Amino acid sequence: MIRLLFALAISGIATLVGTRFLILFLRKRSIGQPIRLDGPQGHASKAGTPTMGGVAIVGGALAGYVISDLYNGIFTRTGLIVMFTILAAAAVGFVDDWLKVSRERNLGLNKTAKILGLLTVAITYAVLMLQFTDVRTELSFTRYNSLNFDLGPWGWGLWVVLLILASSNAVNLTDGLDSLAAGASVFVFAAFVVIGFWAFRHEHIYGVPHALDLAIIAAVMAGAIAGFMWWNAAPARIFMGDTGSLALGTGMATMALATNTHLLLPIIAGLFVMETLSVIIQVFSFRVFGKRVFRMAPVHHHFELWGWPETTVIIRLWIVAGLVTAVALGLFYADFVSVGGAE
Repeated sequence: MIRLLFALAISGIATLVGTRFLILFLRKRSIGQPIRLDGPQGHASKAGTPTMGGVAIVGGALAGYVISDLYNGIFTRTGLIVMFTILAAAAVGFVDDWLKVSRERNLGLNKTAKILGLLTVAITYAVLMLQFTDVRTELSFTRYNSLNFDLGPWGWGLWVVLLILASSNAVNLTDGLDSLAAGASVFVFAAFVVIGFWAFRHEHIYGVPHALDLAIIAAVMAGAIAGFMWWNAAPARIFMGDTGSLALGTGMATMALATNTHLLLPIIAGLFVMETLSVIIQVFSFRVFGKRVFRMAPVHHHFELWGWPETTVIIRLWIVAGLVTAVALGLFYADFVSVGGAE
């Protein structure tokens, strides 16, 4: 527990300080975020705000992970693979962000290039986990044997690709208001701190290799995001960019895969699912029926155009994020009780 708190504190402080210096660095070089022309009019004032804040998030998380392990821990293969995958996804996002700011347009990597980049990240994660860890290949809800349906190595690898692509894009879509995606992500990674630590304490039930190290990664991610939010809170002084959103989404997926909570992830990260579904519904409705369901998608823009102030939208959606995460943890514990773990 002390190591968890230490990792959380180190990552939070490192990101808090690092983000401040990153803002100064980016402002000095006039590196700012281009704003989409078809977005809400109130967002025009945000043009030029420093972006690529995800660099500080992943940097702070890495610092917290490394320092806490050196202080009182041991680097595990599962932990190193998860951290590597998060950094690799951040690299894909960084290229996308850099192209946007260098071209001074809200157009970075095209869809094909971004998907190929994330596909490479996902396949690499799957291969490394299958080759160098004792990861279970069963489709799971709260534990590896909760459904008793083995995907096999190839099926599990395909599932990895789908989950990482879906999760990273879901966070990317949600990242449209100051600290909306960041705040919701704190709930998700906090849940994985609990899940990882619980799996560590009850290894005979969950059989998760290196569960404590996974809890540490979740803690440093939560701490890093919290440190970043000090500067990202409305009105934001820096945006996380795709560097941050792809790293956070990939981190959520890899944590779910490593802790055998694949199908619990859509509930833990329910807000991101809701945001993604709003886009799917909007596109489907417009292409099939020629009508829009929402005034604008993702749904947070719908609420803005409906007349809610930006901070109201953010806080109310944070409430939704917190509630669905609480429900997910309740289901996780209920399953624990059902298998006699509370006896």
